Amino acid sequence: MLRLMTWNIRTGGRDRGGDRLDQVLQVIDEQAPDVLALQELRGFDRDGLMASVAGRVGMTPYLARSCLGQPVAVLVRPPYRVIDAGAVRRPFHHAAARVVVATTAGPLTVLGAHLYPYSGGRRRMEADWLVRAVRRAPGPLTLVTGDLNALDPSVDHTERLAGMPTLYRRRHLRRRGGDVDTRAIGRLLAADLVDLWPSVNAGAAEAEGRTVPTRFGGAEFAGMRLDYLLGTREVARRTRECRVVRGGTADTASDHYPLLTTLDLDPAATDG
Repeated sequence: MLRLMTWNIRTGGRDRGGDRLDQVLQVIDEQAPDVLALQELRGFDRDGLMASVAGRVGMTPYLARSCLGQPVAVLVRPPYRVIDAGAVRRPFHHAAARVVVATTAGPLTVLGAHLYPYSGGRRRMEADWLVRAVRRAPGPLTLVTGDLNALDPSVDHTERLAGMPTLYRRRHLRRRGGDVDTRAIGRLLAADLVDLWPSVNAGAAEAEGRTVPTRFGGAEFAGMRLDYLLGTREVARRTRECRVVRGGTADTASDHYPLLTTLDLDPAATDG
């Protein structure tokens, strides 16, 4: 079984008022994912920080740098083996990393992304770039994951958004007409990707899937699901669990909760 987790750790796990990185690493150690998609890796592209953090959790990192925002990364734990990796070559505000992992069922492509926070139109464009990357994947096992900063089109968000400050509410409204903007997730679902959390947790309360805010805070949030695991049909067929990691250190290590899934996939044997 392959355990895969996505998490926005907020500004590299460090703030003006303190350092949360040890808390972040504690949560990662507790959950022990085989594949880990991280977002908001401020400073991880300098001074060997990415390698240091990856070494502490026993994983190999594949970092995608950002020209405007913050880097993202996908990390992989042995015995899972990476057969291809790189950045999604589009001008994302933050970044998107692509890692292909060898499994007994064929290559699993993981696209770890952090979409634009401030405009639904820009998020929709970045989602389209992810759809193209999915179509170029080498097999039927592909997963899009990360902080997509976008709302689920199957949920009525009107009341929740109405209580937010105007500055933050505008991020989730269409510029023309003011309707709730769910186009980014809509584009990914229209590409025949399956939203794994509701797929696995049919009948669960919508609030159980929310990934922001945590007890750490998050003034720009109003009880939302912004972090996603979206898989192809073959990935969805192999999904055994999908849950938000709550409680303990996860409540204060970031303003996002981690999102974890378990897939019925095993590491491919090494050549020879």
